[in-house]
Amino acid sequence: MKAIVKEKPGKGFTIKNVPVPEELSANEVLIRVKRASICGTDLHIYEWNSWAEQKIHPPQIAGHEFTGEVIEVGQGVTRVSVGDMVVSETHIPCQKCLQCKTGRMHVCKDMKILGVDRNGVFAPYVRVPEVVLWKVPEGISPEFASIMEPFGNAIHTALVTDLTGKNVLITGAGPIGVMAAAVARSAGAAKVIVTELKEFRKELARKMGADVILDPREVDVVHEVKRLTDGNGVDFFMEMSGNLNALKQGLESTTNGGEVSLLGVFPGDVNFDLNSLVIFKGLTLYGITGRRMFETWQIATELLRNKRVDLSPVVTHVLKMDDWEKGVKSMLEGVAGKVVLEIE
Repeated sequence: MKAIVKEKPGKGFTIKNVPVPEELSANEVLIRVKRASICGTDLHIYEWNSWAEQKIHPPQIAGHEFTGEVIEVGQGVTRVSVGDMVVSETHIPCQKCLQCKTGRMHVCKDMKILGVDRNGVFAPYVRVPEVVLWKVPEGISPEFASIMEPFGNAIHTALVTDLTGKNVLITGAGPIGVMAAAVARSAGAAKVIVTELKEFRKELARKMGADVILDPREVDVVHEVKRLTDGNGVDFFMEMSGNLNALKQGLESTTNGGEVSLLGVFPGDVNFDLNSLVIFKGLTLYGITGRRMFETWQIATELLRNKRVDLSPVVTHVLKMDDWEKGVKSMLEGVAGKVVLEIE
């Protein structure tokens, strides 16, 4: 089969022929991939940054966000059947550690990640354990299904608290940030404020329901946020950018006793005045990784099936698998939302 492969250390991917997965182990499932979307993690692997150097062991098939059809099941599989359309949690839990045994599989102590610790989904077939699969009901398009994993990041980040009637700030209008804006609106947020530098992403935030978009180069973010909230600051702050200045601005913009959800990943150590920005303000901080398994997936399914959130503006490109380079380039230039590949 033809696959997009990280063939060796260094920048780039290669399309090459690789063997179709065979000999399913117990509790494994073989899936015919229909759509796969390109993630920021894939860009890190493509560019071969310091994180990729430490985590990836070429040659390896890239990609982890996808939807497809079950075509074969291994011994012991009972929760999915041949013909089912599925999506997949990309965090593969050990199912043995304390976290897995106490309802926290998404932060498993021995986590393996699809497309990072094992072959990914930029290929017609992928082999995954049954435990990570989630059935996709009729009425959800393959394009939307293929981005349910990052949509789940947005849901998990936004819904750690009740947003009804609350003012919300989101720093960073990448695909997950703008999906979080839509989730916040669907959850009853009073006002959704987004900060962003790139014009393309500002427009994406508008389409996804942001009430106010602020450019930190043009305005004093903290002053503007407080002006928009009667001097109080926002009740809830979501950090999606991984930028230290954005983090500080967000914390300063959060009202005393407010709540903060941190999804953005920072490139190194983070230094700020913890006393004045968090402790003395009495803020509650949530560190967010992945999606709750499978509470988040259930919420994502119902929001999409009942059309409470429209992901159409986020899916800016649907490309053939051979055109993957066009998608990667668009994402690196900041002129794309989610890029979905039609897998051959």
